[in-house]
Amino acid sequence: VKTMDARTLAITPWESSVLKDIEKAIQASDLGINPQNDGKSIRLVFPSLTEERRKELVKQVSKLGEDAKVAIRNIRRDANEKSKEQKKNSILTEDEQKLAEKSVQELTDKYSKEVDAVVERKDKEIMEI
Repeated sequence: VKTMDARTLAITPWESSVLKDIEKAIQASDLGINPQNDGKSIRLVFPSLTEERRKELVKQVSKLGEDAKVAIRNIRRDANEKSKEQKKNSILTEDEQKLAEKSVQELTDKYSKEVDAVVERKDKEIMEI
């Protein structure tokens, strides 16, 4: 991958046989750009961001942030189920299990806030003109 100028990237794979696959993947990616295949490389020309496109990107960032928070909550659920199972099997006492759940919740809150902060920062960055 080479940067041709501020708004153009060139992708030159080792094997030209994968150009069509790269082109299809970029078209399916919902990036809002059309790859230009010259047979040896693919050029990506990124248009200037309009306000409408900026809003679309903000929505995508928000969705990615929400997906990340769902993944964090799923990890919390799995960890809590594991601690309950260990309590049931007498590996953990009830106090240890409650402490583990509290610790997992604190980590969940910490990383959810971190995701929110990253999303907010990125939203501001995208909306800057």
